[in-house]
Amino acid sequence: MTESAAPLVDVLVTEVIRRPVEVVADFASDPSRAPAWYANISQVVWKTRPPLQVGTEVAFVARFLGRELRYTYAIVEHTPVSLVMRTAEGPFPMETTYRYESMPDGSTRMTLRNRGTPRGFSRLLAPFVRAAMRRATSKDLAALKVILERA
Repeated sequence: MTESAAPLVDVLVTEVIRRPVEVVADFASDPSRAPAWYANISQVVWKTRPPLQVGTEVAFVARFLGRELRYTYAIVEHTPVSLVMRTAEGPFPMETTYRYESMPDGSTRMTLRNRGTPRGFSRLLAPFVRAAMRRATSKDLAALKVILERA
């Protein structure tokens, strides 16, 4: 994060998915597929042309805590085992990181981390936002696991 203060929201969730890293990373790192496994994301619009690479910008429409959120992420890191996105536009600065780790049995440990610093009145709600984000992220990774393990 480029913020000077420590983030008020820092949520890390991990899920083991019984599929190879390449399969998990290919699916999860594709923003177009986000609505399939992120319950709160309803729309994705590429602001720059695919393929996904450092500098790509993708706009999302989501519902969180009963509110519609519109935000744009810029890709700041993209490797076969990681994806890091930071808000270029949105309600508050956020960084989302996906990490993919190959397990000895061929499964993948996926770690999804969201961290940021809400602004204004939202700062007061940070503990509530953190808890809600943890619940939502856990459900999203569980949904991703189901989708990929059925394939």
